[in-house]
Amino acid sequence: MYTTPTHDQVYVPETLLKKLKTAEKTEVEKQLIKTQTQKEKRDVRKAIFKKADAYIKEYRQRESDDLRLRRQAKSQGNFYIPAQPQLLFVIRISGINDVHPKVKKVLQLFRLLQINNGVFVRINTATSQMLQIIEPYVTYGPPNLKTVRELVYKRGYAKSNGQRLPLSDNKIISDTLGQFGIICVEDIIHEIFTVGAHFKQVNNFLWPFKLSNPNGHKKVSWKPRKFKHYVEGGDAGDREFDINKLVQSMN
Repeated sequence: MYTTPTHDQVYVPETLLKKLKTAEKTEVEKQLIKTQTQKEKRDVRKAIFKKADAYIKEYRQRESDDLRLRRQAKSQGNFYIPAQPQLLFVIRISGINDVHPKVKKVLQLFRLLQINNGVFVRINTATSQMLQIIEPYVTYGPPNLKTVRELVYKRGYAKSNGQRLPLSDNKIISDTLGQFGIICVEDIIHEIFTVGAHFKQVNNFLWPFKLSNPNGHKKVSWKPRKFKHYVEGGDAGDREFDINKLVQSMN
C-alpha cells in the first residue's frame, strides 16, 4: 500500500544514489593511487640519495688511490704513469663548406652536425681512427668529473621519440633507461664518467651538447687558424686535459 511521505522523510531517486556511490568509490580509489604514488616517489628519492652517496665515495676512493700511488712512486724514485683515459669529449670547431664526404660522414656518426656541438666518445680502435679523419675539424680531450657533471646539469637534454627534452625530471630518465638500472641524473653522470657497461645507451639518450662560443673569465676565443693543431698554437686536435678549461669557457 502506498503511504504519503511525511515532512521528516525525503525520498532520493535511485539513479542519484548510484551516482553518489560511484563518486565516493572513485574518490577512494584516487586517494589510494595518490598515497601509493607518494610512497613510490619517496622510495625512489631514498634510492637516488643512496646511489649519489655511493658514487661520491667511489670518486673519492679513486682520487685517494691515485694520490697514494703517486706518493708511493715518488718515494721509491719512480714515475707514476696513470691509466690511459677511456673517455673523450669532442667539440666541433669548424667545417661547414667544402667538407670531404668521408669527413662529413664521420662527423655525422659522431652526431657533430653543427659548430660548437660536443659529444662524449669512448676510446677504442674504431673511434681513434675516426678522430684522425676529422681531427682538423674538432678539438678533444679527456673530461674530468667536474666537466661531465656541469655539462649534464647545465647543458644536458634527453632524446625521446625524436624530441629534445630538458633533464628536468628523473621520470624521463627512468622511463627510457630504467631497464638498465639508470633512474636519475647522477646515474647518467656515473655511467658516462666511468664508461660503464651501458655507456652506449646512455650516450645515445643524451642529445649532443650545444655549447656557446669560447668566452668567460679568460676571454678564450677561437683563433683565426682553426685548422692548425693545438700543439702548434691552433685549436684543432687533442688538447689533453686543457679540454676542461675550454668547456668551462663554453658552458
